[in-house]
Amino acid sequence: MKKIVFLVCFFIAANLTAQNKQLLYNFTDIPQSLMTNPGADIKYKWYAGVPLLSGISMNVGSSGFSAYDLFANDGVDFTTKLKNILSQTTSNDVLSLNQQLELFNGGFKLGSRYEDKGYLSFGLYQEFDFLSYVPQDIAVLAIYGNKDYIGKRFNLADISIKAALSSVFHVGFHKKIQDDLIIGARAKLYSSIFDASSISNAGYIYTNTSTDSYYEQIVYSNLQLNTSGFAQYNDANSNSNVGTDIKKGILLGGNLGLGIDLGLTYYPQSNMQLTASIIDLGYINHKKNIESYSYKGFYNYKGLVPKFNNENVAQANYQDFKDAIVFDTLHTKYTTWRPTKLNASAQYSFEEERVVDGVCNCEGTDRTTFYKSTVGAQLFMMTTPKSPLMAVTAFFKRNFSKDFQVKATYTLDSFSYSNLGLGMSTKMGPVHFYILADNLLSYADISKANSLSFQLGLNVILND
Repeated sequence: MKKIVFLVCFFIAANLTAQNKQLLYNFTDIPQSLMTNPGADIKYKWYAGVPLLSGISMNVGSSGFSAYDLFANDGVDFTTKLKNILSQTTSNDVLSLNQQLELFNGGFKLGSRYEDKGYLSFGLYQEFDFLSYVPQDIAVLAIYGNKDYIGKRFNLADISIKAALSSVFHVGFHKKIQDDLIIGARAKLYSSIFDASSISNAGYIYTNTSTDSYYEQIVYSNLQLNTSGFAQYNDANSNSNVGTDIKKGILLGGNLGLGIDLGLTYYPQSNMQLTASIIDLGYINHKKNIESYSYKGFYNYKGLVPKFNNENVAQANYQDFKDAIVFDTLHTKYTTWRPTKLNASAQYSFEEERVVDGVCNCEGTDRTTFYKSTVGAQLFMMTTPKSPLMAVTAFFKRNFSKDFQVKATYTLDSFSYSNLGLGMSTKMGPVHFYILADNLLSYADISKANSLSFQLGLNVILND
């Protein structure tokens, strides 16, 4: 029963998709698209996000199993479901969660209507990241034991998990360098509120036998969990308050780090566009409220199977194990790297509309020319402790008017091969609203979905 509880707790904690925002990326009618490419071609005179409502997003999923596989009321024993999940997953299956909330966001054009001195944007948002690989070997050992796995090395490096709650203050600038080229950059100051990571692990558990009762048991462990922001709660005399600590951390009172975003937009022709960006190239130094837990050493037992019903014998073997594999608590600083995202896209626009605001753009050379339809493709990559997560998206965008746009996407990624998404951007006067959602086919029964995501927000925009 303890084995079952262990696995249930782990999978529930872990099953909270990659941070791909394919619907938002280059959807330049939405100001928040600057957060996915600081070199995006936006044309607002200024915009201001409604505090706490301008950017709300969530991505959640699992590449190996769904909630239905684990909790379906189908008469199948729960232990059997766990075993079925283990048989269909590998140590490369990933579980990921990303949540963002914009506290404030804004931007404005520098220079007069007819001159371009660049565009300045800024803001503060809160973010939670979680990523874990399925600990395949450890789960098999916990469920089945090692009786039927004599001679197998159970890999402790399967334990790879990280979680972080942080806030990010950012300032970005982009400028049209030439008529066909826009480049942009965004500086970021990270404030880590809570962090837990255990990603550079090594070791194994190995059992072999020469007779029915003579065993060799080897355990080599090089495990470490680094944490920051939690240490104060281990002190019984501490008067720390979680709510107060979160507010302090959001206002740059946590462990600090630096990062940068870079991006560009290039027009080979007036109706063809290429974009690229690198997001969150940065790190955080953890120096305050740090506590790390290590479990390191080498244990080799040879002999008859110990009689654990004999208290003296069992205690002696257990003490030998504790002496060999030492549990230690450390207070040394450490550095974490942000999950860096890479984006690239190519698109072709057609159905040109030459009349803009009642003025005929007969030459058709001004980039403000209105195109009704756009098709294209996007590539996404994100760094992880193992191999990068990747996604490829085909999209179609329709401009029904200058104030109402719709974008549809089809995405192939590690989580789904049937990911259809739909996004809408609409504007009434200066008030702008957008909503984007992925994996629409899964909404009929979200318990069977391997991934779900949505984004929405409310802004005030003044066009140039």
